[in-house]
Amino acid sequence: MTQNKEIFFRVPKCGVNMPGKVLTIKNYVVEVEFLLEDKPEVEEILVLEKDPSIRLLVVRSSSITSFFCIALSDVARVSRGDVVNRTKETLMIPVGPEVLGRVMDMFGSPVDGLGNINYQRMSTIFRDAPKYESIKYTQEVLETGIKVLDFFAPLIKGGKTGLFGGSGVGKTVLLSEVLHNIINRDPENNASVFCGVGERTREGHELFFELMEKGVLNNVSLVFGSMGSSPAMRFLTAYGATAVAEDFRDVMQKNVLFFVDNIFRFAQAGNELSLLMNTIPSEDGYQATLASEVAAVHERLVSTSVAAITSIEAIYVPADDILDQAVQTVFTYLDSGIVLSRDVYKQGRYPAVDILASTSSALNPDVVSMKHYNVYMKAQSLLKRAQSLERIVALVGEAELAEEDRTLYKRSLKLRNYMTQSFFVTTSQTGRPGVYVTVDKTVEDVDQILEGKYDDVPEDKFMFIGEAAETRSAQQQS
Repeated sequence: MTQNKEIFFRVPKCGVNMPGKVLTIKNYVVEVEFLLEDKPEVEEILVLEKDPSIRLLVVRSSSITSFFCIALSDVARVSRGDVVNRTKETLMIPVGPEVLGRVMDMFGSPVDGLGNINYQRMSTIFRDAPKYESIKYTQEVLETGIKVLDFFAPLIKGGKTGLFGGSGVGKTVLLSEVLHNIINRDPENNASVFCGVGERTREGHELFFELMEKGVLNNVSLVFGSMGSSPAMRFLTAYGATAVAEDFRDVMQKNVLFFVDNIFRFAQAGNELSLLMNTIPSEDGYQATLASEVAAVHERLVSTSVAAITSIEAIYVPADDILDQAVQTVFTYLDSGIVLSRDVYKQGRYPAVDILASTSSALNPDVVSMKHYNVYMKAQSLLKRAQSLERIVALVGEAELAEEDRTLYKRSLKLRNYMTQSFFVTTSQTGRPGVYVTVDKTVEDVDQILEGKYDDVPEDKFMFIGEAAETRSAQQQS
């Protein structure tokens, strides 16, 4: 079957349904009225009688006889009084192996310039979450090769991870590096879906060519609704990508890596649409339906007895306020939270992860190794004690610290610098080749730093290295 926008719904035969009419048009939201008993259902597609290519998606009722709809086509051709017909169909998206290696929008239209998508089947973008008894939760760590993530905030296979940060602190770069490092593992049993919601077209363009250059594009399906798209397109893109991931999990029985950049833009798009529907905002300014909209996506991204979906989401933090309501709504679904800090970014430590603010439910002896857990607890204790010494150092200098405190403070600097890392996806910008460090090696290196085996090495030697042993060779060369 060849991809064609016109077959994403079936136009009803004349006389089957009683028509409605357009009442109001507010930007991308169209209000329609059905006076007779034959009323449309939520999530149903309506079409204009004069031009069936113009589609409206029913979102909710506005009164007993009228409904708010999201315009899926150009509203410039819609007028008050226009007749609309029901289709009794909902929005569909192509799924299956044919969408791997392709970039499409939420209609399933290709946007990569590679021609039509010759798909075999489609799926509705709106589905119920799996039943509770079919959900399977595992406690298996997913190694990324990124030291600060694997040690301080491990990812759980089948879990959800959030990358929190304000504008320009490296969320997309970190997300891309995670994708790069784990995407090519066992392609026979794994598949990846990248959902671009409300981010720059340039970033999607760079990601596409990065995946193509690394030879892993054929294992990824990309669904984009860019920053320049309407709020309706950005809002529905998350649902479309989720449907693609569900098909990989349920039908093809593959473990899925689901990447989202940026889930905050999904909540923001829902807020824009709610304002056009005259919805009274909640006390914090967001839509009253924020929690249910976020839940509609996240509760579908779960692992079942068939296969697992592991989601990794970039989450924009407006004005660097981690307590923002949209951010906190997403936070409740996460197993691991990685916070990127502007202060760390200014210090030149990349990835700019705030170690003490980041956490993971995997950090317990039942999931990670006992050695990892013990070393992690010692590292956390060291960093917290060093944090209390920073004000003293800022006021009177490091030389005024007691000998024990000075040693502790220097070790904390070495540990923080050791957690910096050169990325594969930024090699062309930095000139430094990317490195992959196993979690076992990271735990061993951190343990040796804490035990004082590198007390004779200056802390600046730990910046952007792979394994700690590299500092010895660098010291000998100098």
